[in-house]
Parts: sequence; structure tokens; C-alpha cells
Amino acid sequence: MAFPVPYPETVIVLRTLSSPGRDGLGLPLPGVQQEIPLKGCVVAPRQDNPAPGGPEQQARDTVITGWTIYAPPGSDVRTTDQVRIRGQVCEVTGQPGDWGHSPFTGTPGPVQFAADRITG
Repeated sequence: MAFPVPYPETVIVLRTLSSPGRDGLGLPLPGVQQEIPLKGCVVAPRQDNPAPGGPEQQARDTVITGWTIYAPPGSDVRTTDQVRIRGQVCEVTGQPGDWGHSPFTGTPGPVQFAADRITG
């Protein structure tokens, strides 16, 4: 049975392949970026409110916008990937978690991961 989502979204995984070599100064050349469509996702907004005046707000203009993504079972998402969600490029934050099987239905469960867009 497929991951049952009535109104899914497509998230684009942006994966940089390994460096093809080094430049004249010995620095690694950037690898080619591969775009992998990940269809059938649930995109849930996530908000993190730092404490007013706390260490997260001292001398910074940082704004963090994040999502929790529930991707279909068996999805290949890595901590080194970026993802494009609704036109915005985000970093995969932390290790994606595979639910294994849904505790509610017994069907294969989603792969859950956090995606953050950080500015400032």
C-alpha cells in the first residue's frame, strides 16, 4: 500500500555529487548538483521561538523558518542534502528518521526529516 496522502506535495532533493577533481590551487572543484523529485510528501510548517533576549537573539538578525517533511516510505534523504520546498532552498537538519511501519495502520511509515531555511 502506498503512503496514503490525499493532497501530497513534491519536494526536490538537491544532492551534490562528489568533486570531479581539484583546481590549479589544489582546492576541490564543486560537484554537479543533482535534482531528485520526491513526490507524495506532507510538508508541515514548524516554528521555533527563541526566548526574548536569550542567547539566540544577542547581536544577531537570524531568522529560522522550518518545515517537518513526511516523505513516502523508503525515501532516500541524507543529512548532506538540501531540499527545495515551495521554491525555497533549505538545509536538511539532523538525521532523517524512518518510521518503519505506521503504528496506526501497520503499513510502511514515512521518512521524517527537518528542513530549515536560515538567514542572517
